[in-house]
Amino acid sequence: MTSTGGFDVRSFLVRWALPAIVIGIVAGAMVPPALRGLGVVWEANRMSLPWLFERVFAWLAYLAMTGSVVYGLMLSTRLLDAVAHRPMSFTLHKDLAAFGIAFASVHGALLLLDTSIGFTPLQVLVPGLSPYQPAALAFGQVALYLAIVVLASFYLRRRMSQRVWRALHYATFLSFIGSTVHGIAAGTDTSTPWALGIYVGAAAVVTFLLTYRIAVSVATRMGLGPESRASSALAELRRS
Repeated sequence: MTSTGGFDVRSFLVRWALPAIVIGIVAGAMVPPALRGLGVVWEANRMSLPWLFERVFAWLAYLAMTGSVVYGLMLSTRLLDAVAHRPMSFTLHKDLAAFGIAFASVHGALLLLDTSIGFTPLQVLVPGLSPYQPAALAFGQVALYLAIVVLASFYLRRRMSQRVWRALHYATFLSFIGSTVHGIAAGTDTSTPWALGIYVGAAAVVTFLLTYRIAVSVATRMGLGPESRASSALAELRRS
């Protein structure tokens, strides 16, 4: 009897085929009633469920994008180097941006299911055409498009200069500002203390890290940063 991955085929079939059959039987018995139950819930809450999921995905998108911006700033200031490897941090920074874009896209798609307003695909995609607070929604739409451009730059980094890549990354801050304005102006839960606290906290953290990043950059250029001091010390040793 031939083997699969070093195991006898009969053993392979017992280990994988029988569990698959059992799972199939259980799924066949449980999934249809579950789907019927979800259908009943959907029909009973057709007006409120889309709105609820819109808010959930909006918050997931905002938190993921904020996390990506914070990670990017901590990478640029090397604050993470003491606790994490840079490649790992860079990957997480990129993945958080991808998750934020995915969640925001689902958030926008769910608007098409919300019959309380009645969005069309064109109104969801084109800034300024929304029947509900067009200016506030335009901030969110533009923020999403900027985030997509920044994410694309990760995969095109080898094809562009470092200066262009950095310039594109500055759009991250515009995207964060746009998504924050969008959430505060268009969000129906902005008036609640917890929602306002998240917006204020996110803005405060990003502002602090950005200020620190600028201060480090200015200090380095003026010869006050760690790298400049090390270079000066090395030069002094060479002259002595």
